[in-house]
Amino acid sequence: MAKHEFDIIVIGAGSGGLSVGLFMNRAGLKVLMISLSDKDIGGDCLNDGCVPSKALIHAAKLVRHAKEAAQFGLDVSGSVDIQKVISYIRSKQSLIRVHENAQWLHDQGITVALGNACFAGRNQVEVDGKIYSGKKIVIATGSKPRKLTIEGVEKVSYFDNESIFHLETLPKNVLCIGGGPIGMEIAQALSRLGSKVTVVHKNSSILEHDDPEVTTILMEQLKKEGIKYLLNTRIDRFTSANGAAVKTAAGETEVIHFDAVFVAIGRELSLERLALSKADIEVEGKRIVIDRYLRTTNKDVLVCGDVADDLQFSHAAEFHARLILNNLFSPFKKKLNNQYMSWVTFTDPEVATFGLSEKQVKDKRINFRRLEKDFKDDDRAVVNNYRYGKLVLLVSEGGFFRKQKLLGGTMVAPNAGELIQELILANSVKLPVKAIFDKVYPYPVASRINQSLVTDLISEGLTPVIKALLQKAYQIFN
Repeated sequence: MAKHEFDIIVIGAGSGGLSVGLFMNRAGLKVLMISLSDKDIGGDCLNDGCVPSKALIHAAKLVRHAKEAAQFGLDVSGSVDIQKVISYIRSKQSLIRVHENAQWLHDQGITVALGNACFAGRNQVEVDGKIYSGKKIVIATGSKPRKLTIEGVEKVSYFDNESIFHLETLPKNVLCIGGGPIGMEIAQALSRLGSKVTVVHKNSSILEHDDPEVTTILMEQLKKEGIKYLLNTRIDRFTSANGAAVKTAAGETEVIHFDAVFVAIGRELSLERLALSKADIEVEGKRIVIDRYLRTTNKDVLVCGDVADDLQFSHAAEFHARLILNNLFSPFKKKLNNQYMSWVTFTDPEVATFGLSEKQVKDKRINFRRLEKDFKDDDRAVVNNYRYGKLVLLVSEGGFFRKQKLLGGTMVAPNAGELIQELILANSVKLPVKAIFDKVYPYPVASRINQSLVTDLISEGLTPVIKALLQKAYQIFN
């Protein structure tokens, strides 16, 4: 194989790109990975997303817990040094970057090209004047924060997830635009560190992709921490560098004053620099045309991660990578199917969701039961003070409980993302709910709430007829 010819070329070295490139390399194939720069290796997750945001959330949680300790007689005073928080974030990124950089990839046997990549032909990519050929090419270029296009925006210097982790001072008053996962996580973290936060969201509820009964509980908890919400409200215009006029659904106008603005209004793709037409790759609007196998109109070019314009999670990119790898090596091709996808919003409490939503279940015309369980009588929730928690499960209806399956669900509670892992497993491998019922849970682990709700379901099966049979059996055998 010639010097610039590869079995596979991966454009982008984020979660999806790294997953594809590293496995192909381990399989003994010749791999070229392209990243805009060495720092961009690791993608949004390492540089501007999951890693720094979770480090920020961790620091903010410690601050919150320190203040809550006052109820037990511990006196905590002082203010947060935001530079120490930023240094903590940088230190954690550095630990992960040890195995997500150009030299490390080179040491594994992967060829790395740094610079802007664009197509030069159906199976050719150009990077800074050099042409590389690949039998297969994977586009894993991610996405970027959507920009504000509001009147007067030029007056305001605002933050998004690419700049918020470079704060020099902690703002006193923050206007957060957007009620999605990123907006909620950052809003709570800044509030806990000492900022006064107002969230403006255009819709009637936050986290629209999660169950509204659960997201309402989250919002009420965040309100108790001092975060103000203006729902069904839009930014009309920025009146100055520190002021914005907002308009409610009723048409009323209110002026908000702030020291900083954080924008979390979604993400968008950036495809222009790829010169996709040179590879006969069709584009509709701002998205690449793909099939259910993640192939473009050029079947030798696939997409992975955010650029697929699918669910924009790091673990979704890894899921795409596994599908692509299967299809590259197996005659049994798999189609993209998000039926068993899950996600977590890492606020405190967390909101964790998996499987099908209630709307999706209805659209598929599946007979189901919606089960709900609050945590007010759960012993662990009582002692750890999160009785507000709630679990919602969608369970298939019909047949004996031994055959009933989990279709989806949502939980709001501290560490909900960990508590639902067994439910995600049961959902993805189609275990009957009886498997949860039969499991022995050490008392008082928090995940016993899962069994508690399933027990409620099974108890409903104790009809008068069944009770009569049980009573008769008891008399016969005892």
